[in-house]
Amino acid sequence: MTQNETALNDQELERYARHIVLPEIGGAGQQKLKRARVLVIGAGGLGAPVLHYLAAAGIGTLGIVDDDTVSLSNLQRQVIHDTESVGLPKVESAAHAIGRINPHVQVEQHVMRLGEAEAASLIAGYDMVVDGSDNFSTRYLLADTCAAVGRPLVTAAIGRFDGSLTVLKPYECDAEGTPFPGYRDLFPEPPPPGLVPSCAEAGIVGALAGVMGTLQAMEVIKLVTGTGEPLIGRLLLYDGLAARFQTINYRTRRQAGALEKTG
Repeated sequence: MTQNETALNDQELERYARHIVLPEIGGAGQQKLKRARVLVIGAGGLGAPVLHYLAAAGIGTLGIVDDDTVSLSNLQRQVIHDTESVGLPKVESAAHAIGRINPHVQVEQHVMRLGEAEAASLIAGYDMVVDGSDNFSTRYLLADTCAAVGRPLVTAAIGRFDGSLTVLKPYECDAEGTPFPGYRDLFPEPPPPGLVPSCAEAGIVGALAGVMGTLQAMEVIKLVTGTGEPLIGRLLLYDGLAARFQTINYRTRRQAGALEKTG
């Protein structure tokens, strides 16, 4: 988008007024949000709150990748869908919801399961990627591809009552010239098949997906506007039963030193 295309009209100025009065965002930051193109992988438990809040925040273009349809068992946590959406493709259902939330947001629908053949070309068309997938093969594919094409990746995972979140930019370096760590610095290899049960097998509390997905959306807003300190080199852990957050600082595997935990 050009500067003229990202100018905020009167409706947008009112809609985003609570952003614009924030010195950290302001009108310039809101225009950055309007220019941004964000690809969300998965319109399920994590993707639903991500899409809700990024649409409300005024992200100009949201791409959605998902090959599934809405089922009744999804509705306990996948809050962008509703009862009338059962049977619809999740991408289509999410696009309808986004249109109701914010008509200023453009939605690009990708009804597909992301594979190696199209991953690089698809991701290269966006400014950053949000991982809301529910399987290890997609997580590793996203991490490797985003690193290769130079796109930030906001990735999260959820269990029964707990979740984790980090931001990956391994193609960049810190102030000392040391490359930021990547996904394989945290998790060198995926676990053996069948070791980690799916949410259908183990269960999951619906509100947990809202907590972690909303945190993902916050990281995207920070990255787009240049506000705050993104979770680069830090893994945020959330224990829902204890209502406790913990942060683990991690490094590239080429660096010496153990992981460091903070409160």
